[in-house]
Amino acid sequence: MITDANLQLSTAQPVTGSSVSQNAIDMGAYISAMQPLHVAFAVDTSVTASGSATVAFQVISSASPDLSSPTVLNSSGAIGKAELTIGRAPIVVGASLNTVPAGHRYIGAQYLVATGPLTAGAFTAMPIDDSSASALLYPSGFSVY
Repeated sequence: MITDANLQLSTAQPVTGSSVSQNAIDMGAYISAMQPLHVAFAVDTSVTASGSATVAFQVISSASPDLSSPTVLNSSGAIGKAELTIGRAPIVVGASLNTVPAGHRYIGAQYLVATGPLTAGAFTAMPIDDSSASALLYPSGFSVY
């Protein structure tokens, strides 16, 4: 899988409470003509919390580049903190861009924390070419031996 730094929605983004991705992708007027979108979420820092916290990973759209007032296009559902550890397979969430509301041209990610807050956790989110990606996502500058 080849990724593009300019298309990353989050890069090791610390998450302690519900929040949107650091970046948004401006799809312009072509949003309805696009193929289905898949976003891979990688765990960069294992999740910890004092309670039984969960995180849902969501693909969202918005009329604003800051992703305010988003519409959820699809969600992973709640995933418990015990499953959100470094080294796990990416969480892939697919979305049909045909369901994007009129006027929404920005695509992003949202982290929905329940029974939080988290005391640690960081995630990377990036669009991928299909939902069959099962390889691990590595940070920039990794070494292969």
